Amino acid sequence: MATSAVNNSNSTSVNDPTTGTRLLLDPTVCRGHGVCAELLAEHISLDEWGYPIIADRPVPPDLLRDARRAVTDCPALALRLEGR
Repeated sequence: MATSAVNNSNSTSVNDPTTGTRLLLDPTVCRGHGVCAELLAEHISLDEWGYPIIADRPVPPDLLRDARRAVTDCPALALRLEGR
């Protein structure tokens, strides 16, 4: 699975230096349902197996509402927002 960055907690993260918001994906929990990409298509695409690839850029402020919805609607609870 392609990811933008991996830290010690098996999470993929994208930092937003202007707001401090990070979108985190736990690839060990993700099951490739694709709900996140449907809700946040401007920021998340899917690989050939249906697993999310988070854009290597900050979550724009105008997409934070959609990012929150992607986090809450993820059937596997594999996404979370950190920061503001």
